[in-house]
Amino acid sequence: MPLSGTGFCCSSDVQIEQIFISSEHNFVGHYGQPPGTSPLIERERIQCVAGKGLLGDRYFNHREEYKGQITFFAADVFERLCARFGIREKPAGVLRRNVIVSGVDLLSLIDCEFEIQGVKFRGTQHCAPCEWMDVVIAPGAKEFLKENGGLRAKILTDGELHLGDAQLRIVKDVEAQAAAKA
Repeated sequence: MPLSGTGFCCSSDVQIEQIFISSEHNFVGHYGQPPGTSPLIERERIQCVAGKGLLGDRYFNHREEYKGQITFFAADVFERLCARFGIREKPAGVLRRNVIVSGVDLLSLIDCEFEIQGVKFRGTQHCAPCEWMDVVIAPGAKEFLKENGGLRAKILTDGELHLGDAQLRIVKDVEAQAAAKA
């Protein structure tokens, strides 16, 4: 269901299905080479640090104003991806997104400030898939995910995310506010 302060509902029940971090990059900086071997770590909970990222993740304190301090991916998109390519043995973490959720249209959160489990975020952009998706999933995965690669977000407040039920609440629709001021 779309979430936005511009005519859609302002809160929704969501489920945090999985949480992943990795301390090193397996794909960034590896173009034309095999991917790295840094293990993917599945967590039950993760510390979010405002303006910096996820404690222990490869993008923690990456650079100032980094748009991908945390990434979200929709569980239903992963299910469709697996069905399309006949995948049974790979976890959603292979996509290298941090938080796998269900119950929300993630792209509707671009330019919105939202809150999950007391932590505030700002959706910054679509987390476009790269050519590595064809390597770690199957040829054609990048194309399949081109409009559904997930959401990049900035972390606005410190806090902890954990597996399970959550309420997602729109705090502010930045785009709508800018249009109203114009």
